[in-house]
Amino acid sequence: MRNNKNLLVEQTDNKIAPFQKVKSVIVPETGWISVIRKSLNMTLAQLGEKLGISRQGVKHLEDSEAKGSISLNTLKDIGEAMDLKLVYGFVPKDGSIENLIERKARDLAAKIVLRTNHNMALEDQAIYGDKIGKNIEELAEEFKRELNKSLWD
Repeated sequence: MRNNKNLLVEQTDNKIAPFQKVKSVIVPETGWISVIRKSLNMTLAQLGEKLGISRQGVKHLEDSEAKGSISLNTLKDIGEAMDLKLVYGFVPKDGSIENLIERKARDLAAKIVLRTNHNMALEDQAIYGDKIGKNIEELAEEFKRELNKSLWD
């Protein structure tokens, strides 16, 4: 039986799956507001009118987006003013949340097993070869199964 943590990971992966298609999108240097506004042939003044601010205010918002300091609420409002829907999300670099957990579990397990093995080598009790790999794999599986919080330290 799957535990609640594993079920949550699976459900989250399903929710973010559509974002995988857009992970290669490159954000324009000037930001989306400016690029889309210009594509629509909309002036700063026209967008400002829809937002209830001056054209200088719109320019400031475009600059804020380009610098990465604009809020999501502001982006949503601008999107609404241009008849667009703001969509945002996170895309795991590893392809899925499950893959991210897998990598972090293996990394932590390897760190622990190799550190322990080093200490054992100092006492002439080290393990070698396939046994190290097997220990890493077993510990990684345990970390994944328990979704150990130490994965994120």
